[in-house]
Amino acid sequence: MSREFPIIAVTGSSGAGTTTVKRTFERMFAREDVHAAFIDGDAFHRYSRAELAEILQVEPERKAELSHFSVDANLIERLDGLFQEYGESGKGTYRHYIHAEDKRMIEAGWQVGTFTDWQPIPSGTDLMLYEGLHGGLVTHEYDIARHVDMLIGVAPTINLEWLQKIDRDTKLRGYSQEAVIDTILGRMQDYVRYIQPQLSRTHINFQRVPTVDTSNPFELQDVPNDGESFVVIRFRDPSAVDFPYLVTMIHDAFMSRPNTLVVPGARLSLAMDLILAPQVRQLLSQRRFR
Repeated sequence: MSREFPIIAVTGSSGAGTTTVKRTFERMFAREDVHAAFIDGDAFHRYSRAELAEILQVEPERKAELSHFSVDANLIERLDGLFQEYGESGKGTYRHYIHAEDKRMIEAGWQVGTFTDWQPIPSGTDLMLYEGLHGGLVTHEYDIARHVDMLIGVAPTINLEWLQKIDRDTKLRGYSQEAVIDTILGRMQDYVRYIQPQLSRTHINFQRVPTVDTSNPFELQDVPNDGESFVVIRFRDPSAVDFPYLVTMIHDAFMSRPNTLVVPGARLSLAMDLILAPQVRQLLSQRRFR
């Protein structure tokens, strides 16, 4: 049943490239005059960076248990409540987690690894866009996915995903390569338990596949650029997709399966726009106004 306030969620691992999809939506919303509530999944971490460090100093054995992928380290109950409330009324509360990339907020005095205060979602939004780790999460206790009208997964091949995370966290966030690798390995169990299953619930998956050697992602190397990759796009419901149109519009695109489109990495932005814009328009056209 169509809802008055649709929810779009972009989900995937840390460093997978979900922010790229978010930026595509931001440009699309500006062009289409769509007013969105932007929700940062990291804002639902249970602990600030300092709080987490303090806990682990006293209880280092809890490091794997408190990875950002895990349920215990996040306010999943609050995220579930936000999704339900927004879908019903267009209301809810949110906050922002300060990353090293948030230069303006840091210049304004915010500390990396802290949170802003909770505040109401602005009135008059057309839809919500969530970007983070748990947009399609389902556990025995929670079912975040049931609230989502369009669930999008971003999942590069695993070596490329790790390469991207190491590159981002060392260059933008100031971590050592050893620390990033330790984080990747330490939360592997939570990755398999909580992140990967979401990618089977998505309506659309974008998976970037490199065409250069990434056999050892822990070796210091450049991340493959767009021209050195293809993107595999899988649709849950291929009957709703005009594949001949997409193959015609996207040069060098082809279908590898009846539900799968492959496009050159350099044409990913075009592909996202051609695929996602009509779906957003459809979501908004089906809004159930009271």
